[in-house]
Amino acid sequence: MSDLALKRSVESELNWESAIKSAAAIGVRVKDGVVTLTGPVESYSEKLAAERAALRVAGVKAVANDLEVRLPSSSERTDEDIAKAAANALDWTSGIPRDKIKVVVDKGWITLKGAVDWRYQRTTAEDAVRYLWGVKGVINLIEVQPSASKTVVKDKIEEALKRDAELDAQRIKVETSGSKVILKGTVHSWFERQEAERVAWDAPGVTKVENEIAVAA
Repeated sequence: MSDLALKRSVESELNWESAIKSAAAIGVRVKDGVVTLTGPVESYSEKLAAERAALRVAGVKAVANDLEVRLPSSSERTDEDIAKAAANALDWTSGIPRDKIKVVVDKGWITLKGAVDWRYQRTTAEDAVRYLWGVKGVINLIEVQPSASKTVVKDKIEEALKRDAELDAQRIKVETSGSKVILKGTVHSWFERQEAERVAWDAPGVTKVENEIAVAA
């Protein structure tokens, strides 16, 4: 697919996405399958929705999300209010070690810090605060540090990839080095690439995943 055709497909998908209020305000540039999104959106959730929509389009190799969150005056909140809301959201979220996660808010941007045992705890904490009213963005600096040292088993990850109906596991190669997993190979879509990374992160003891999987044109 040419870059022009891919651009039109991304624009159509943005218009189709109901979570985006004004797709017409979003600029789309495409070069060699890499999509760049520019322009203003009214919320962080819209920014994320636009990114997800672009990644859904077949042929997209990567997305650079340069959208700027410009909150309407009715959505503006002080950093103190956002910090309180974020703390409450984390308190009410099950499955995360609340005492290990700290929140810092600066000009509407939330920064999460700390260390957890599992990657899902890191992503759950981010999900808990990213859609709060008044948030312009989230920086997730939470580290994954398993409490007990474990050796990542390569065979177990390969078996998990084969069980995933969304993946063609034969096209994915798994390498491990201590607690680090390296994924290589070729897949047909960005979704498959992300799914393979998610599966790798679910393995016990994993502290880092290097995703070198390429998306075929």
